[in-house]
Amino acid sequence: MEKNNDTDSKNFSRIRNRKKFIRTVLQLVLLSAILLFSIYNIFYRDTYQPYTDKIQEEKGFIALSYFGVQRTEGSQLLISQDRLRHQLESLKKQGYETITSEDIYNYYKNGDKLPDKAVYLMFEDGRRDTAIFAKDILEKLNYKAAIFTYPENFTKKDNKFLSPEDLQQLLDSTYWELGSNGYRLFYINIFDRYGNYLGEVNPLMFSMMHQYLGRRYNHYLMDYIRDKYGVPKESYDRMKDRISYDYEKLESSYIDNIGYVPPVSILMHANTGSFGNDPQVSNVNAYWLTKLFKLNFNREGYALNIKNSSIYDLTRLQPQAWWPSNHLLMRIKYDTGQDLNFETGDSSKSAAWSVLKGASEFLDEKIYITSLPEDQGIIKLKNSNNYKNISIDVKLEGNKQGEQEIRMRSDDAMNNYISVLVSGRELFVREKKDSKEVELASVNLDRINNIPIKSIEEDSLAARKKELETFSRYAPSTGQAQVYLKRLNSEKTAAPSVAEGGEEYIPEINANEKGDIKLSITLKDDDISVSVNEKPAVNTKLSKTDAGGLFLLSGWTTHGFDQRNLTDDVYDAVFDGLTIKNLSRENILFSSKYTGMEKIIYTGKKYGEAIIGWFVKYL
Repeated sequence: MEKNNDTDSKNFSRIRNRKKFIRTVLQLVLLSAILLFSIYNIFYRDTYQPYTDKIQEEKGFIALSYFGVQRTEGSQLLISQDRLRHQLESLKKQGYETITSEDIYNYYKNGDKLPDKAVYLMFEDGRRDTAIFAKDILEKLNYKAAIFTYPENFTKKDNKFLSPEDLQQLLDSTYWELGSNGYRLFYINIFDRYGNYLGEVNPLMFSMMHQYLGRRYNHYLMDYIRDKYGVPKESYDRMKDRISYDYEKLESSYIDNIGYVPPVSILMHANTGSFGNDPQVSNVNAYWLTKLFKLNFNREGYALNIKNSSIYDLTRLQPQAWWPSNHLLMRIKYDTGQDLNFETGDSSKSAAWSVLKGASEFLDEKIYITSLPEDQGIIKLKNSNNYKNISIDVKLEGNKQGEQEIRMRSDDAMNNYISVLVSGRELFVREKKDSKEVELASVNLDRINNIPIKSIEEDSLAARKKELETFSRYAPSTGQAQVYLKRLNSEKTAAPSVAEGGEEYIPEINANEKGDIKLSITLKDDDISVSVNEKPAVNTKLSKTDAGGLFLLSGWTTHGFDQRNLTDDVYDAVFDGLTIKNLSRENILFSSKYTGMEKIIYTGKKYGEAIIGWFVKYL
């Protein structure tokens, strides 16, 4: 028995010593890592180097404001990390250097000079993912940006937003400075698209009902709170106290959490008369803006600020998540009058095409064609003048607000051609002969894709139900929630459908509404057939049977609206995986798709990005 105890004691000591050894090794590894990290941060960490070659006095500067950044594509609101990198690298190649709010202040107040091409970078909403995914891009380019926040979020402990501690780390990195979006985000005087008055809602409620809202809403600082007739529900003193309270909360929140009020603000929403929709409201905002801030961005849609701009009425351009780099460059070019070089992308693919109007970029398997402002973008496939019998497969991924078009058998003057055009939710097949264009067929894409047809009555009922559901969910008390639920339960269960005599509801196209249409076209002798998403759509006869060239076009239209970006007049057609075949010889005349090892690498990268994106989003 004594022998067994002795053996157990030795085993216990051996196990204990092994654990002690492993723990010691791990501690040494951890201490070494901390030491190396500290040495790197003290001696090797990059810091922002201000641009010193400041020579221009009168050109002014451009301001760009992004809503936020996410790792991968997919959102129509948050720009992907790769697309942001591509846009900012394009600006760097054009010679643009970043400036700070202090540079802007000194430019206007003290007559200081700016870089020849100066850009002020802004990221709104204080999102954590923005800081994470923009970090490496800014450091690589030696660019500095301002992160704008709502200080109300400081107390919410919402991981989506940057905390005061996070913001201090950003400042310590030297690549960031701070700005303010205002104290909070809140909406007033809201109506749905059927004119039903909804009153005041917070961002969560707004998001829940957004699909049923129109343009009739406002930010809480922009106007009196009004009833459904537009009559103010508050006195002048009450309005002044309400707005002043938020500015006072903004000031105290920043001082308590950051130590100071940021020097620059953005007044939401933009493009009002002066600083609000009502002169009295504007005067209250003007008082606080000039009291708390050195400068203010009050407008959007136009990039350029010049010497005679007001320092409290500056303007910014808001690049959208779907913009290729050439869209941004096109807007800057026409806002500033500067001559910029557009991106072309893959040189071997782009060499096969001639750019006749606008700009084109060949990126991965996509062709982006960017229109001129309020105009078209046009490219022609070189050596295609003898194309007659061909097949085309492509996916159109440009937003629904514009036009994406393929012209076949065309002369160089485009007085004669066969056209397949997608505009909004419609597909058209047209023939132009001797300068006279004839529509051969038109197809509603929603019908082809079996999207349910709703009546106005059905949609209006759905809107009312969603609104009551929203107000019940976010009611300030259980009693009020029960009132809304009772009203919701009393709503009728159905409304007359189109088949029952109801008028069809035709949705208005939003500027950020993504398109995704797979087209297959067969053009043979006097016949053309078109399928959409592998469903037959058009089969019709032609009178124009002679050969001709092949053109791709993008066209800006007045389709679509966006409350935030009303002035964008450039459109991007996106042709993904374009493949053109000669039917006679069954050979490929052009393809934007990868082949061989390039295809394997590209596909692997896409799947890898999708997997990483899933983990980033859900874990």
